[in-house]
Amino acid sequence: MRWIWVAIIVAATTVGEVLQAMGMRRHGEIRDFRPGALGRAMAVLARNRFVIGSVVAMAVSFFAYMGLLTIADLSFAVPATAVTYVLETVLAKYVLKEHVNWLRWAGASLVIFGVALVSL
Repeated sequence: MRWIWVAIIVAATTVGEVLQAMGMRRHGEIRDFRPGALGRAMAVLARNRFVIGSVVAMAVSFFAYMGLLTIADLSFAVPATAVTYVLETVLAKYVLKEHVNWLRWAGASLVIFGVALVSL
């Protein structure tokens, strides 16, 4: 059962992070941090379908993580869900068209190795 929770967390977190990146790219950089400007930016972001999807996905991830913690130790949950970093790196390369250098691929490979160690 705990691997089902892990799969839900990984999928929801990965989707949420990618949607968040897409939404913020569509919105653009926030340069004005005065309260009124931040309020306007929040209002625009609240109508951005990518940001809304990201919030929903991250909420699913949060509640699934709480479910995982009811049946598994934190020392298992944190490393096992770290596989999201690998999936996010792959999606950044192929969906978001980001340049991912060899150091980032090496880091993702180390994460995979760590998750494999924890799962034993």
